[in-house]
Amino acid sequence: MGGRQRPPKARGARPEAKRRTGRPPAPGADRPAVDPGLEIARLEGYLAWEAEVAAAQRDARAFADRFPWLCPDDREALEQAYTDDRLRYAEEVVDRAVGRCRALAARYRAECRRICARWAAVCLSVVFAVALLAVVPVALHG
Repeated sequence: MGGRQRPPKARGARPEAKRRTGRPPAPGADRPAVDPGLEIARLEGYLAWEAEVAAAQRDARAFADRFPWLCPDDREALEQAYTDDRLRYAEEVVDRAVGRCRALAARYRAECRRICARWAAVCLSVVFAVALLAVVPVALHG
């Protein structure tokens, strides 16, 4: 019984060098820049999803064990339906969590921009006030 799995994210094919020279390529010149943090996050996501698939299949077998009178074909269909439903639900949970994270990140970025703009206004006001206080006495006495 193979559970439904999320397909891995598509990656662009690595371009081959157009011309060859007698010199060896510079270190890393033939490879695109790789963000190790992103690759680790992808690996963690893959492993977490595979664990979810394995748990769904295990729970599907345990659920089907509660119906010993089922013939093998019906048992397999029940296990597959259970696994599919469980993985569909897991995908929905993940998608909702990702959506919420993105919404919170956008909200926090906007809040950060607002706070930075407010601090910039305060700093400019202070600089202007200090400059004005420095110029006024000179203008009155001069």
